[in-house]
Amino acid sequence: MDIVEIFCVIMFFIGFYGLVTCKSILKSIISIAFVETAVIMFFLSLGYTDGVLPPIGQDLSNVADPVPQALMITAIVIGVAVTAINLIMLISLCRQSHSSDWDAVKKENTK
Repeated sequence: MDIVEIFCVIMFFIGFYGLVTCKSILKSIISIAFVETAVIMFFLSLGYTDGVLPPIGQDLSNVADPVPQALMITAIVIGVAVTAINLIMLISLCRQSHSSDWDAVKKENTK
């Protein structure tokens, strides 16, 4: 296992720990983005090999596979959209309950 892959696994578990333990909704959104970034970096590091060329030109004997990069670009775009929607929902929730704490929001909504 390469050092980048180990870093991505550690980053994933740090984000997961933040997601499980934090009480702030904003920190939960940041933790989700952290986990997503770790997964994207992990898949990109798996698809990387030294000395390969982009699949452009005549010699197609030693070229990189463009599919993993294309899939991760799609995952980045989807992740940005999900984060934006989460932040919009947080703003709406904060205006309703005047708090960004999970426990306070749950207490407000059960009344």
